[in-house]
Amino acid sequence: MANLGFLSGIRREICRLASRRIYFFGMVLVPLFVTVFFMSILHEGLPERVPTAVVDLDHSSLSRAITRNLEAMQTIDVDHFCETYDAAMEEVRRGNIFGFFVIPANFEKETLGGRKPTLEYYSNLTYFVPGTLAFKGFKTVSVATSAGIIKQTLSSAGVDPTKEASLIQPLSLDIYGLNNPWMNYAIYLCPSFTFCTLALMVMLMTVFSITLEIKNGTSRRWLETSHGSIGMAVTSKLLTHNIVWFPITLLIVWLLFGYSHFPMNGSMGWMIAASLLLVVASQAFGLFASCVVPNPRMAFIICALFGILSFSFAGFSFPVQNMYGAIGIFSYLAPIRHWFLIYINEALNGVGLYYSRYYFAALIAFLFVPVALLGRLKKACLNPVYVP
Repeated sequence: MANLGFLSGIRREICRLASRRIYFFGMVLVPLFVTVFFMSILHEGLPERVPTAVVDLDHSSLSRAITRNLEAMQTIDVDHFCETYDAAMEEVRRGNIFGFFVIPANFEKETLGGRKPTLEYYSNLTYFVPGTLAFKGFKTVSVATSAGIIKQTLSSAGVDPTKEASLIQPLSLDIYGLNNPWMNYAIYLCPSFTFCTLALMVMLMTVFSITLEIKNGTSRRWLETSHGSIGMAVTSKLLTHNIVWFPITLLIVWLLFGYSHFPMNGSMGWMIAASLLLVVASQAFGLFASCVVPNPRMAFIICALFGILSFSFAGFSFPVQNMYGAIGIFSYLAPIRHWFLIYINEALNGVGLYYSRYYFAALIAFLFVPVALLGRLKKACLNPVYVP
């Protein structure tokens, strides 16, 4: 009898999935579009030629040499020349540039006179990646300029040319980027943003499917199909969704690690397992929201707000350890955070399952969170009241 109810629930949900185009849009088109979008926009890996400006208040041969050095940098593009600080700030506010370099008045005169003038540079870190690249380029040029001036001063003082380098830079640094020597931003951002979008869509479509039963007054019929068992009703509904979610997830994994050849230094099998667990954990989160607030509008708000914020506090571009404690703690309440840590361990570091065991356990633990609240959902299904 239980098997008949389970199969009846699956047949009913298949008919519902085929009857509304929004399921195809939310479960197939959006995840694949976002994947292709990020793969296309980040195909070059490291963003180059960030728009910047130079404020040259000196107009000397030395300031022109600094400007040429800035123009030669790979990461920045000096496409604006402003006369004042205020004009450069206005360009930043308009979004035309992501930073500017200020050469003060009388810079060459004070440099030759040994009066230690100051070079200033400003970068807009509201846009983290281009702002950081602008900052890096500005800092490189300013340090190189300082080193050049020191070298010239030492030469004027009669210091042996063979000793100048050791005085300017006593230590020589060799820097190696572990597991991503190309400094390819796509390797970090593309999988993270793609799977975070996938998790968000899983939450939203789960909430939509469950709360729509209450909104349309079909929730009693839904329970009757499963012989009054809310557990069986929910299981049959979500497993039917996984007939779509799992192939889409596997296709995304193939696009990233097969087609685009993103690094996979660990086990592809465990990476696939983590991705499928992310789908199931996100369904559990959507079910939890539907149980807490069995109302379409409020449940959507909870999942949408939490899912969108996951892009920020999951640690994709800013380390959780440096966040405020009250904010950082929310990162571990998001399934995508645990998937991201598994991705770092398996795909990039290749350290094996042992170091990711807690993250796998956390994804599995999400499945048990809504169990205690299924009774509340069943009550709402038996007495459907839609509050717009």
